[in-house]
Amino acid sequence: MRRGRVVVLTLVLAALVTTLALLSLGDLAVPPSEVIRAFCGQAQWKNQLFVIDVRLPRVLVGLLAGSAFGLSGSIFQALVHNPLASPDIIGITSGAGAAAAACVLVLGLSGEAVSVGALAGALATAMVIYLMSRRRGRADHRLVLVGIGATALLSSLTSYLLTRANVNDAQQVLLWLTGSLSGRTWTQASTLALFLVPLVSAAMALARPLSVLALGDDLARGLGVRVERCQLGLLVTAVALAAVATSAAGPVAFVALVSGPAARRLVRGGGAALTASALMGALVMTVSDFAAQHLFLPVELPVGIVTGAVGGPYLLVLLITAKRGHSAVGGW
Repeated sequence: MRRGRVVVLTLVLAALVTTLALLSLGDLAVPPSEVIRAFCGQAQWKNQLFVIDVRLPRVLVGLLAGSAFGLSGSIFQALVHNPLASPDIIGITSGAGAAAAACVLVLGLSGEAVSVGALAGALATAMVIYLMSRRRGRADHRLVLVGIGATALLSSLTSYLLTRANVNDAQQVLLWLTGSLSGRTWTQASTLALFLVPLVSAAMALARPLSVLALGDDLARGLGVRVERCQLGLLVTAVALAAVATSAAGPVAFVALVSGPAARRLVRGGGAALTASALMGALVMTVSDFAAQHLFLPVELPVGIVTGAVGGPYLLVLLITAKRGHSAVGGW
């Protein structure tokens, strides 16, 4: 328990340091003292503008979306007992991507309408995957297999739409599909926060039943847990978290996959380590965004390229180290 608190505190401090760096560095360098003064409304007008109106919404979207991805992935992995069960592997984000591509390339939509379409696509995909993988009233390990098939199908649909699009529209869709925090506004940050308040509250309320479910369905029933109802509630919460994060930041790859196992490895405890997973997701997203902005100058990369470069090798390690359904990396 004490180690868990230390890990959570360390992750919070690391996220704060990364946030300060993101707010300070850029085309206009702002000293850390001026960043703090900007929050008090006492900075020079130019620094105030860059810190509060330009950079802070992007950082907040990164923190919130990363937390949602990390929390969603951790719930999926703990619920299905599989370290591959994350929304970007089982098709949730692919559904959002295909819906966003259809909104832009078929319906001619843009802006917030694309985010709404992506949210609807993610939720619809999750429902189909759940129904196809459902057996005896619950979704089991087949969720991953069905999801991988859905990912392949939806990726093919997205590729087909891109091949028929003009260059400008295809470029817009490709940027969204990669995952980017560029140009995020206070409207997007506040909308994301508004959705996450009830979703995170629901996830934390279901944390204890999730830990009990890890002991097995029969034992969970013996301890008074309503297994089917809790599993459905956890699945709905995890899907909604991933869908909302994707609609705000795009289908940023591998954040949901790596955050849960990394957090559990640090905590060295059982269960899903939801708080640590959420903080790890926020940290992975913001550190990746910092690298995307500053390590490849004069080019600024979408954050999804950096997370993909880190997450791809991690996935290979996860697959190589998996033996007989257990993973040294994931802690099972």
